[in-house]
Amino acid sequence: MKRIALIAALAFAACSPTAEAPAPAPAEPTPAAETPAPAPSVTLDVLTADGIGPLTIGMTKDEVVAALGPDATPNSVGGPDPDSCEEFRPERAPEGVLVMIEQGKLSRISLVDLSTVKTDKGFGIGDTSDAVKTGYGAEAKASPHKYQDKPAEYITWWKGGLRSEPYVQDEAARGVVYEIDGTGKVGAVHAGGPSIQYVEGCA
Repeated sequence: MKRIALIAALAFAACSPTAEAPAPAPAEPTPAAETPAPAPSVTLDVLTADGIGPLTIGMTKDEVVAALGPDATPNSVGGPDPDSCEEFRPERAPEGVLVMIEQGKLSRISLVDLSTVKTDKGFGIGDTSDAVKTGYGAEAKASPHKYQDKPAEYITWWKGGLRSEPYVQDEAARGVVYEIDGTGKVGAVHAGGPSIQYVEGCA
């Protein structure tokens, strides 16, 4: 009888469902690493009397370099006396955009060659003098070109209205000069302080 009872007990145990191990708790979700926000895009396609993109007339050369990089062509001649005045294109500036540094500060920004940058009035290299004059109306003044005959000329606009003095020396003055070439079209644009009146780079 004991043998029969033992066999029955073993058979019952074999048929009984085994206890299941508790399921592991779901893993806590790992927080996703925060993606750094992209740097705000810098607009470098509109030139004003006060600057372009991150560049503002009056900022130091170090600030210019921090914003757009050093001289893209450091071996080129940028001025007769680089310690007092130099002109160059920063590495990250568009082609045809030159900055002028005088006494360590940004004094002028120029559009030359085939620059596609426009002023805040919508004018740039290749536009006609008539279009520029129409756009500014009585607020701009035309003057003879120093080296070329008409239709070459300078069209100058100053913030705050026309200036009465023959040569503006006020360091706070801001303006834009359109240099019209012998074909009657804009060949260069200069924006900034009194140095926009220079006709030969730093002079």
